[in-house]
Amino acid sequence: MPSLRIVVADDEPDMRDYFCKILPRLGHTVAAAAENGEQLVDFCRFYRPDLVLTDIKMPGMDGIQAALKIYEETPTPVILVSAHSDTRLLERAEADPIMAYLVKPIKQTELEPTIRLAMHRFEQFEALRREASDARQALEDRKIIERAKGILMKELGLSEAEAFRRLQKTASAKNLRLIEVAQLALTTAKAMQKS
Repeated sequence: MPSLRIVVADDEPDMRDYFCKILPRLGHTVAAAAENGEQLVDFCRFYRPDLVLTDIKMPGMDGIQAALKIYEETPTPVILVSAHSDTRLLERAEADPIMAYLVKPIKQTELEPTIRLAMHRFEQFEALRREASDARQALEDRKIIERAKGILMKELGLSEAEAFRRLQKTASAKNLRLIEVAQLALTTAKAMQKS
C-alpha cells in the first residue's frame, strides 16, 4: 500500500498522540492532528489528505458532520473512531464518505487492514459515482440531440436518420462534438422563433 497523507481528529490528546506515533510506523504521514470538527475541516482544506481518521464525539461539529462537509468540498475517505458503538451512531455513520468504523481502543493490527480496506472501498465508490455521473450526462446529451433532430426534421422535412446524419456531418466539418452541434441547433432555433 502506498504511503498516505492522513489528517486525524480527536478531542483527547492521547488519541491524537497515538495516531501521530502509530501511523508513521505503518508507513503513513500524519499531515495534521485536529482537536475538533471545525479544525478538522480547516486542516483538510489546507492539507488535502488522502484519508481522514476522526473521532465521532467532539465539541462543536462532530466527526460525522465534519466528514460530510469535507466530502462536499473534496471527496476524501473517512474512517470513524469512537468509544461507542450504539445503533444511532452507526446509522449516521452510513453517510457516503464513511468507509470504516473502529471502536476504541484501537490496535495497530486493526488499523492497517482497516485503512487498506477503506481506501479500496473509496476507490470503488468514486468509480461508481463517476460512472453514474457520466451516465446522467449521456442521458442529458441524448435528450438535447433528440430535440435538435426533431427541429431539423420539422424545419427541413428530413427523416430522423437524415436529421441525425446532418448533425453528424456538421459536427465533423466544424470539428465539434455532436452535443455541441445539437446545442447550437437548439440555440439557433430559439433565436429564429424570437425574431
